[in-house]
Parts: sequence; C-alpha cells; structure tokens
Amino acid sequence: MAESMVGLKRTHRCTEVTTAHIGQEVTVMGWVQKSRNKGGIIFVDLRDRSGILQIIFEENDCGAENFAKAEKLRSEFVVAVTGRVEARSGAVNTNLATGAIEIRANSMRILSESETPPFPIEENSKTKEELRLKYRFLDLRRPDIQKNLMIRSQVATLTRAFLASEGFLEIETPTLIKSTPEACIPVPSMPFPSPRSCSSSSSCVPVMTVTSSWPAATVMRT
Repeated sequence: MAESMVGLKRTHRCTEVTTAHIGQEVTVMGWVQKSRNKGGIIFVDLRDRSGILQIIFEENDCGAENFAKAEKLRSEFVVAVTGRVEARSGAVNTNLATGAIEIRANSMRILSESETPPFPIEENSKTKEELRLKYRFLDLRRPDIQKNLMIRSQVATLTRAFLASEGFLEIETPTLIKSTPEACIPVPSMPFPSPRSCSSSSSCVPVMTVTSSWPAATVMRT
C-alpha cells in the first residue's frame, strides 16, 4: 500500500549528498535499484536522476515497522528515506560518486510499489530494442537515456536564453499546436482556398511554419 508524502520534503538528490554532510540528517527519494537482505541488516541502492546512493536499514535504528517495510522492497519501488549520513564502514566504492558515504535510515515511506520490471533498469542495457520500446516509460529511466534528455534540455535552455538576450521573442499559437487525438484537424493556409488538414498536431507544426498565414510557432526579433 502506497504511503502519503504529506509533511515530507526532499533535502538532497542522491549524488548531492557528500562527505561534507556526514553527521547530518537528510531526506532522499527515488527508485530502488537493488535491495540486499543480509539478515539483521538490509542494504538498498537508491537511484534518482542524479545517480545512486546506498541506504542501510537496521532494526535498532529504524524500528521494527520500518525494518519490516524495508524487507519488502523490490526493484523500482519508489521510496522516501530520512536518515543520518555516515562514512562507509566497508570498502569505498570508487565507481560511485557517493561511494564513500551511506545513509543509516531512521524512517521510510513507500510512495509506490512496483511489479518486477521486464528488464533491468541499468546503463548500456543489452535488452532487445523491441522490448525496451514496448516499455518505453521504463526505458526512459535508464541512466544513459536520462543523461541524453538532460543534455537536450540544457541545450534548449541555453538556446532560448541566448535568443532572449539578443532581443528575440518566442511566440506560439497554442490552439494550433494543442495535443490532439490521432485525427485530422483543419489548419488555415494562405495558398489554398480551403484549410489543409494534418493527421496529428505534431505534423501540423511544419505545415503551420511554412504555409500558414498565422504567426504560429515563430521567432520574432524586435
């Protein structure tokens, strides 16, 4: 049963927690990458878009109720964990940005449960493309795909910021590029006596840009 986030606020993303935070209490949220029950102690690799952070559950620290919830954790469960940052008691994992630290949990909420995913959510997946595309919403969680999405977002942000600094205005006509079902919709067009139609709003954008007499999806300089 999923629990509420009411009263919770994330203090850091996973890789934002560093050795400078040792001794501090933090709240992190993300997907369960792996869970390893060693009997009396449970190790959980928590993943968000920034990376992976190790969480430790011991009944003496988190209480019987939270420890019982930790025993049920499976891959892709979404959890919120509050705990104290500590230096790793074991060997430092040099492959992780957070490899020198871990969080000793004192409370946890399961925000969403998950069935076993059809393929591992990991970088450089060897899963067949057909399966990954079938479960595209899971494929988009993989670190390499998320890096691509973040780079694309940064490039778009920088481009917009540069054009804005040069005096350009970004103008669009929302009613003409509104999300629509896969059906034909009319688009007014100057060279034709009657409106042209597009199969979907995504294909309307080039038609509007090239042939429409309206200033849709255009960039103007003042």
